Amino acid sequence: MGEVARLDRGGSPPLPAAVAAYLATLSGTEQHQTRRAYRSTLRALIAEFAPADPATGKPVPFAVEAFDAEENVDHLTDWFGQQWNDRAAATFNRHLDTIRSAVAYWQDQPGWLSADPTRRLRRRGRSPDRTRALSVAEIEALFELDAPIREKTLWRLLYESAARSSEVLALDVQDLDLRNRKAKVTRKGSAVDIIVWQTGTARLLPKLINGRKKGPVFLTDRKARVALAADLDPATGKARLSYRRAEEIFTELTRPLAHPDITAPAELAAAQSWTLHQLRHSALTHAAESGANTSTLLSYSGHTSVTSLARYARVSPEALARWQAKRDPDRRR
Repeated sequence: MGEVARLDRGGSPPLPAAVAAYLATLSGTEQHQTRRAYRSTLRALIAEFAPADPATGKPVPFAVEAFDAEENVDHLTDWFGQQWNDRAAATFNRHLDTIRSAVAYWQDQPGWLSADPTRRLRRRGRSPDRTRALSVAEIEALFELDAPIREKTLWRLLYESAARSSEVLALDVQDLDLRNRKAKVTRKGSAVDIIVWQTGTARLLPKLINGRKKGPVFLTDRKARVALAADLDPATGKARLSYRRAEEIFTELTRPLAHPDITAPAELAAAQSWTLHQLRHSALTHAAESGANTSTLLSYSGHTSVTSLARYARVSPEALARWQAKRDPDRRR
């Protein structure tokens, strides 16, 4: 756990100390991923409102109670919009929820903060997106792509298990049951669950692990600059592969597959590519198309409600057309 700054009594603390105090409440082992994600958002908040003075290296004085001032509410609203207005609704909401969680903690501390400075911001509703599942042919082309063993294993495991990227990237070697093709993961809400995979992943995982007994399954290419015991392979000194880096590599390598009709390098570089999340989306869609029932899909996805599952397990127009063709009475005559 990181150090928590000692807070003086009377008035509110400086923003960096208030952030440290809040993050200290997320100290449970099961909250490790949440703490890391929240820290990133709150560091951006500190960088905006209490940046380091170039002359002294110390943060510019900014007490948490200053967020009660209307000019700082305006500032936060404008800054947040500049940061995340052009991002997906889920990303926008995640960063907003992070700041609001910290704000709620600060409001509970006597004399720190009286009002919510994010009150002018509104969470975004997710617009329906029914085109994100990749086709079976696209998945097959992906698996035939010439890519490093780490990426091949990650992509296979994400598709075959239908697990979230964060769940798979958080796996340690000790979590794997290679013989039985399964692993223990921590789902949303800190629920412990089991994911399973098929032959493709079963063939790749031993090659990737290469005899390692502990440490993260998916590692960075280089040794870590800062040693974090929970996210470090003791044998190589390499760190756990981050979601951001895994997504960057996936985007770069799969863009030609996503846009086979684009040949100009400049146009291809600017084109939108597939995302890692589409592997989970595709796995659930294909399972639904194969006839998996609701109970199986809930277990496969780790969802706890049918409503959450529905947006992923919607069959494709092509599969719907095949189903209609099979049951067409005139075609059978």
